[in-house]
Amino acid sequence: MDEEEEFRYAIAGYIGLSEILKMLEAQDRKFNEILERLEKHDKLIEEVLLKLKSHDERFEAHDRKFNEILEEIRIIEKEMANLSRRVEVTIGSMGRRWGRDLEKMVYEIFEEGLIERRIEVERIRKFKYVDADGSITGVKGKTIDVDILATDDRLYIIEVKSRAEMDHVNALIDKARYIENILKHRVDKILIIAVNIDSDALDYARRIGIDVLYENVV
Repeated sequence: MDEEEEFRYAIAGYIGLSEILKMLEAQDRKFNEILERLEKHDKLIEEVLLKLKSHDERFEAHDRKFNEILEEIRIIEKEMANLSRRVEVTIGSMGRRWGRDLEKMVYEIFEEGLIERRIEVERIRKFKYVDADGSITGVKGKTIDVDILATDDRLYIIEVKSRAEMDHVNALIDKARYIENILKHRVDKILIIAVNIDSDALDYARRIGIDVLYENVV
């Protein structure tokens, strides 16, 4: 092969290599463009994820707020129910109408306090005794009327009042003594439940060991 032919081959080889290099450069550019597009897509995805996270947090905040509102509504409903019972009790007491239904409402109003004292309302019974010959009370035909609860060999007497006064406290002490004589069992606890109670009656009851559940001191 002469020098001229070798030169032509060399030139052709150089040209071919140059073309290949250009093609590789073009491929590199395309690859870089693809990478840039992928990076943009990644950023877009990150932005979308951030927005979704933000939306999730907002939804969670809304859920929490909604649950808080529901709880507030439940509390208000309970308070309104108690208030309604108190109104009925007040109206009933004003009319001197103190029946078993009203007593039941009072028990419901003071349910939490009774639960704390481990007193089960459904086990409370009405106790009524007529002292025909006066041997218990000293007064013939006197009626003893009070709520009692007997549980675990313990005896409780309970008096429910729309308004408890000093005379009611003294009368309840007498009732406790009468019941001990009638049932031949010691009274372990005396409880007054009152929507309203006079301050002097409250102080006196506490001093002599009578438990008191009340709404208002008057």
